[in-house]
Amino acid sequence: MTLEEQKKAARASAFARRKAAFEAQNGAACDVLSTVLASYCGTPLAGYMPINTEIDPRPAMAEASAHGVVGVPVIKATATPLKFAKWGPEMEMVVGPFKAQIPNKIEWIAPEIILVPLVAWDLQGGRLGYGGGFYDRTLETLRARGPVLAIGFGFDAQRAYELPLEPTDQMLDMIVTENQVLKI
Repeated sequence: MTLEEQKKAARASAFARRKAAFEAQNGAACDVLSTVLASYCGTPLAGYMPINTEIDPRPAMAEASAHGVVGVPVIKATATPLKFAKWGPEMEMVVGPFKAQIPNKIEWIAPEIILVPLVAWDLQGGRLGYGGGFYDRTLETLRARGPVLAIGFGFDAQRAYELPLEPTDQMLDMIVTENQVLKI
């Protein structure tokens, strides 16, 4: 099986596990994430606007926005790093490129912490995303400039025991789930 076939199979399995976890969630995940983010109060943070069955970080992002700048990703073009626009819980959002929700008025920020959505994760900090490489390119670019904390946010059920990773895949520094915080 090729690497791409392995990734496709791993994604299919992880999407099914994530869907089940999403349907069974009790809302505790953001409590765990909020506790983690409180340790970095005031540090520029980039979250994300959840799609489909992604775990929703917005309650924790809203809490963090009371103490510092929070942003969300903006996809500028295929195969490019993400940029981040300032976000607040009361901001008007519109559909941007690739159907992602973005602020109606864009003010760019430079995050030092990035919440990374997950399809699957492993105990070594490996992450499987949707396959576009946006977060890998983004983390590589930001890390070349200085320290950036990459926090994967997902459900325990998304844990994989072996992920088909490539040398270009950027590792996570921490994983936060509804039940645990794993520092890599």
